[in-house]
Amino acid sequence: MTATGATWRNWGRTESVQPVRVERPDSAGAVQRAVTSAAASGLRIKPVGSGHSFTGIAVAPGVQLDLADVSGVIAADPATGRVTLGAGTRLYDLPRLLAPYGLALANMGDIDRQTIAGATSTGTHGTGLGFGGLATQIVAAKLVTGTGELIEVSETVRPELLPAVRVGLGALGVLVEVTLQLVPAFVLHAVERIEPLDAVLGAWGERVAGADHFEFYWFPHTGSAMTKTNTRLPGDAPRDPLGRVSRWVDDELLANGLYRGVCALGRVAPSTTPFLARQLDRFTGDRDFADFSPAVFTTNRSVRFREMEYALPLEAVPSAFGAVRSLIERKGWRVSFPLEVRAAASDENWLSTAYGRDTGYIAVHRYFREDPTEYFTAVEAIMDDHGGRPHWGKMHTQTEVTLREKYPRFDDFLAVRDELDPEGVFRNPYLDRVLGVRASVDAG
Repeated sequence: MTATGATWRNWGRTESVQPVRVERPDSAGAVQRAVTSAAASGLRIKPVGSGHSFTGIAVAPGVQLDLADVSGVIAADPATGRVTLGAGTRLYDLPRLLAPYGLALANMGDIDRQTIAGATSTGTHGTGLGFGGLATQIVAAKLVTGTGELIEVSETVRPELLPAVRVGLGALGVLVEVTLQLVPAFVLHAVERIEPLDAVLGAWGERVAGADHFEFYWFPHTGSAMTKTNTRLPGDAPRDPLGRVSRWVDDELLANGLYRGVCALGRVAPSTTPFLARQLDRFTGDRDFADFSPAVFTTNRSVRFREMEYALPLEAVPSAFGAVRSLIERKGWRVSFPLEVRAAASDENWLSTAYGRDTGYIAVHRYFREDPTEYFTAVEAIMDDHGGRPHWGKMHTQTEVTLREKYPRFDDFLAVRDELDPEGVFRNPYLDRVLGVRASVDAG
């Protein structure tokens, strides 16, 4: 199906574009035809996913591909735990789709609006020092290259390409299928506590090493951290889920409804932000519950924001966090959104933010109606000083020159890009900035 492009905006309202046209293929063959047609017309083409990236990684000025109809379970082998999904499958559909097979993702982030292809291609991750990002679960993939060829990459077919394709940034081709190595469905026991921030930072290494999944949030202008510790239990373990009313009060009324009001008031009256942050600390109570993993990993986020996240060497987190904390205090900024701090295992995917090192993540946010530029620019300088790598789907100002220094296999990735997309069919302004443009391809 083809339609004239209306204006597209991403979720965070940081990017917008009016494509020449929008195509909605329903098969790998239809994707091939769309790519071939775009190339013949001199247009570039991009799949859009859910639009949950804050960067312009999915912006498609030419042909925008909506892969919503390339979704669902294509094949499943419960004995091995491997499931092949259409690339447009939304993460929030996976619990329903995987339930008949008794399987689950080994780890998830706290947002499930993304497509599986978009989440893996941008390096989306959760938390837990024993677990890599979502892309580490990919064992095979099919993608349409810039010449319209459908190729397979797996542990046995062109395995040398897997470390590039898993976190491919949409630069290598259009993913149409991904095969994941899943795990038996499991229960998470969640413990959420308000703790002294300095104590949490002082025990950072021990906390992340001593838990299956550990993270914390800090509201600037307070001395407290909201810690979240999740322990993995077998799938038949007793569950004690949050009640419907309790979850609505905590996650909708307080986390979204009240917080939306706090952000709006903080925008027009910044001086109220420290007081309101301290009240949020008081309203955010301790929780202890157990449920199937997707219900614990993910949270509904309806208050729009803009985000920048940097991946750091694990041991650098306390120092970098302290520098950001001091920066906010020194500048007298009134920041209503919390900092989020997580950890993930080292992996070998070439453009993974956790490539070659156990990694800690620090994310900063601003309400979407506030200009984040000054805050994010200053925080980014701190992250650079601590060896940081930016999340590909979150705001940053890095370029090909600076990123090459951060990724040892950067040029190997570019070689794969040049092989699979020789004419630059999948380029867009964001990819040109972070990957550069070959001299043999028109930079226009």
